[in-house]
Amino acid sequence: MRTLAITLLVVSFTGLAAAQDERVWDTNTNAWLMYFGDHPVSERWGVHLEGQLRRADAGLTAQQLLLRPAVNYQASGNLLLTAGWAFIQTYRSGGFPPPSRFPEQRFFQQAIVKHGVGKFSVAHRYRLEQRFIGSTLPGLDGPEVQDWRYENRFRYMVRGTVPIARRKGLYLAAYEEFFMNFGGNVASNVFDQNRLYGAVGKRMGRAGNIEWGYLNQIVQKRNGRVFAANHTVQIGWFSNFSFR
Repeated sequence: MRTLAITLLVVSFTGLAAAQDERVWDTNTNAWLMYFGDHPVSERWGVHLEGQLRRADAGLTAQQLLLRPAVNYQASGNLLLTAGWAFIQTYRSGGFPPPSRFPEQRFFQQAIVKHGVGKFSVAHRYRLEQRFIGSTLPGLDGPEVQDWRYENRFRYMVRGTVPIARRKGLYLAAYEEFFMNFGGNVASNVFDQNRLYGAVGKRMGRAGNIEWGYLNQIVQKRNGRVFAANHTVQIGWFSNFSFR
């Protein structure tokens, strides 16, 4: 794991250094509303249901819509395996918007490994994505997909939580997530993005957990020259309600 982390950091900083002389920064303020559901249907099997409504310009305009259903398999008490599909609609937003809104369809496989460190609960998530990104042209009823570009992406996230008021169900949460593109269709952005997140959460019994947080997101655009620094307010609902 240590070797993997060092490799990812070297690739990231090498790409950033190469673009240093011609880098352009775009700063945005966003708001994301999110639902994450991991619902058991048997002792080991379950379904993952996820939806995210992402808004730009402090929540005033559309940024993205994300839907991500999947199947979970609880391999052991500390290992959860997941495979699924996602649909993403990306709209024109930010200082360097795409020419028109465009869709993406994505398959993914992931493993989440959990363990404890003192009072902290720690989770490592490893995710592979096979992305089909729509190339659009204007049409009578809006943008029409003319072609699909295929790309691969690897994501690694480490997340920690620690209780701060057990009787009230309050806790602190934080994570760091790194994205790396690979494969023949990747342009100048092997480093894709990095996310740093901090939040206050509340456990609400059978209803799940609610988190109010802040996400600092650095995204490198496909041309490798434009970087977006996104300051994002997040409200997330996490549910593990059983379907058994």
